[in-house]
Amino acid sequence: MAKEKFKRTKPHVNVGTIGHVDHGKTTLTAAITQRQSQLGLAEFTPFDAIDKAPEERER
Repeated sequence: MAKEKFKRTKPHVNVGTIGHVDHGKTTLTAAITQRQSQLGLAEFTPFDAIDKAPEERER
């Protein structure tokens, strides 16, 4: 039985950030998702929802 071909209905973009601790990677990611949501291209992810690790919560 052949699998049905996956149909892409919207574009996907993966963005990776690399940088030193406390240099704004999370802030940049939150700003990108906020701008994309303003354009109707993404769902906004707030700053505090991005870093869920206990180590990040301590900062």
